Amino acid sequence: MFQLSLKFSLESNFLPISMEQLIVSFLKASAKEESQQFFDDLFDKNKSIIKTYTFSYYLPKAKFEKDRITLEESTFIMYFSDSNLNRLIYFYNAFLRMKFKKYPMNNNSMKLIHVSMNPLKEITDNEIIIKMQSPLLVREHTVEGNKDKYYLSYEEGFSKVLKKNTEYVIEKLNLNISTDGFSITPVKAKKVVVSVFGRKVDGNLGIFKVTGNVDLLNFLYLSGLGSRRGEGKGKFEIIA
Repeated sequence: MFQLSLKFSLESNFLPISMEQLIVSFLKASAKEESQQFFDDLFDKNKSIIKTYTFSYYLPKAKFEKDRITLEESTFIMYFSDSNLNRLIYFYNAFLRMKFKKYPMNNNSMKLIHVSMNPLKEITDNEIIIKMQSPLLVREHTVEGNKDKYYLSYEEGFSKVLKKNTEYVIEKLNLNISTDGFSITPVKAKKVVVSVFGRKVDGNLGIFKVTGNVDLLNFLYLSGLGSRRGEGKGKFEIIA
């Protein structure tokens, strides 16, 4: 099990407030740099493609302002994982192709200066304590009216809906992984308001207890928890 660590330098020490849009556009550019086939397998607009990856980022001493994020240093780090090892290797090669290339953003630019593949310890217990590295979004979609409800950790249905989200992903990927016994319990959680491509939704950060079989937990460790994982949501680290 592995995750990628990517270090970026910035022309100026600020980032857009809509970080998910920036990183998703960078992922698309990287995939296309690797091959058109790789890009189409992940981002073809004519297909409903379930993402098996997620990411988070470390922004040193970030100051969140109305329209941008100001950093103390002109660097930041992104952590990227994928439950599909072959795809992770493709991404690793794609990122290597992007090294030292100036990537533009509004009134600024960033440059990937370092990429490494780091081992992760495999989960061997049926219960883990995790800390969210990026917001956990638990979404219930209602076809009638095309409405979404995002659950907070203290709301009834939080664990049940997250289990449904997980079952949907596993079913669509045709994986032989059981969700029997899956549950999530907040230990020290808080509400955050998250921007999802310009729309504000409720999300969760903090510490949670997660139970489930080890195959499921290892899959979630790499692919992330909840909804919009391919947009950098649901990545966590194991603290116990």
